[in-house]
Amino acid sequence: MALTGNLSMVLLILLDAQLHTPMYFLLSQLSLMDLIYICTTVPKMASGFLFGNKSISFIGCGVQCFFFVTLAGSEGLLLMSMSYDRYVAICFPLHYPIRMNRRVCVLMILGSWSMGVVNSCAHTVYVLHIPYCRSRAIDHFFCDIPAMLTLACRDTRVYEYIVFFNTFIFVLFPFIIILASYGKVLLAVYRMSSQEGRKKAYSTCSAHLTVVTFYYVPFAYIFLHPKSLRSPAEEKLVAVFYTILTPVLNPVIYSLRNKEVLGALRRVAGKFCSKAL
Repeated sequence: MALTGNLSMVLLILLDAQLHTPMYFLLSQLSLMDLIYICTTVPKMASGFLFGNKSISFIGCGVQCFFFVTLAGSEGLLLMSMSYDRYVAICFPLHYPIRMNRRVCVLMILGSWSMGVVNSCAHTVYVLHIPYCRSRAIDHFFCDIPAMLTLACRDTRVYEYIVFFNTFIFVLFPFIIILASYGKVLLAVYRMSSQEGRKKAYSTCSAHLTVVTFYYVPFAYIFLHPKSLRSPAEEKLVAVFYTILTPVLNPVIYSLRNKEVLGALRRVAGKFCSKAL
């Protein structure tokens, strides 16, 4: 479902000229991130469940950890960029072509990817170089850093403080910016005289806020919740939200609740049908 939905969104935005706007340009990047994101954890997990092959090499674990942290951080920053896009579009519509031109969009996307990669490199290098002298069985369905730290011989409290600070940068700070942006957006929408414009703005904002809630809240709960108050079973259950459910639900939320996307789908399908005939 995640592969089909996100790949369809990427191709639809690429093929339909009417969706070549900053909002959908950012949305195509979100779908691309979710596409890679779901492939980082789920295939290996599914293989373990279906065939009983629950082992993973040390290098394989490092690769999985790198891609997971990269995409998790990048997506958090991209969602913040998307909230800024909606803020400018609704609160400063006349300035929108200047503030959200193609160059700004490209810089936002490159910035999200770059910060995600740099952050991931630091974490991956650390977890691959600390000594592991306990059981090599990770009590999780993927190579999650908190689950790996429980197997380390070295005292990792300093690193856990770094993870806490890192969570503030990639989770709490974007979340605060998003809430502030949408607070101003909702205030501007409330003052709108057009009923149709107000309805469209509410629909767009509610879709984005739904995605944000499913993504940020589980992350914040796991990485800001004291380790002594968490259990491995609880961590795995909460991780399902940001590793599996969010990539599955994102294209559903943005497509089924969006008339422009549904209209683009009909146009693209009509073009392919006319060519086939």
